[in-house]
Amino acid sequence: MKKVLTVAGSDCSGGAGIQADLKTFSAHGVFGMSVITAVTAQNTQGVFAVQDITRDVIGKQIEAIFDDIEVDGVKIGMVSQVQTIEVIAEQLSNYAPQIIVLDPVMVSKSGYHLLNPEAEATLIKELLPMAMIVTPNIPEAEVMTNSSIQTLKQMEEAAKAIYQMGAKNVLLKGGHLEEDSIDILFDGQEFSYFSSSRIATKNTHGTGCTLSSAITANLALGYTLNKAVSLAKEYITIAIQNSLSIGKGVGPTHHFYTLYKKAGLI
Repeated sequence: MKKVLTVAGSDCSGGAGIQADLKTFSAHGVFGMSVITAVTAQNTQGVFAVQDITRDVIGKQIEAIFDDIEVDGVKIGMVSQVQTIEVIAEQLSNYAPQIIVLDPVMVSKSGYHLLNPEAEATLIKELLPMAMIVTPNIPEAEVMTNSSIQTLKQMEEAAKAIYQMGAKNVLLKGGHLEEDSIDILFDGQEFSYFSSSRIATKNTHGTGCTLSSAITANLALGYTLNKAVSLAKEYITIAIQNSLSIGKGVGPTHHFYTLYKKAGLI
């Protein structure tokens, strides 16, 4: 069994962050492990408190895993502090996993900036060049490129700009476009396009975490990058189509829908 690590924040309501990552790993048949960077008090209605884990404890978590277990892939999610980013970069540089997927969690769905400018700059400088692929959504890409993105052409220009920052591959997610959702993958030479019809649901909590984790799992399983992204896109689309009306706000996606259906539980 492939072993895959998520380095991210905890979502106590189970829809995003570490919890969504581990569910996604399990749904793909890989063994999930976690390094928790922050504990959040959040639910379907918002984030109410954040307790960052110390640099030392984050470093020790990474050491504990890599010194004992072979890691086939790493997904990086919420890393809100400069010290957090620096210790992750140091440790991953030391252990040098081949597969690193960076989900640059910078802006919340409500538009709140989760990283201060110094942390944003550190993430781009330290983690971006280490990643096999980075997966920003449009608001995050706007922050990274200091530009406005409203069209597919502007998405392509932003993907090129992020590639120039040191990213090996850029998957720019188009879920915030007004038209159909088109994600574009840029490898430095050409674009690949992954489109899907917009799904009429408010329950999209944790979609970014889930997609990046699905990509990581697929890469660890040996798929090419394009195939890993394509399969992850299919997975998240089904999870959103069958999302769960849990809570009073934005509910989570259904990470196990396909497995439950095959098992006759649905």
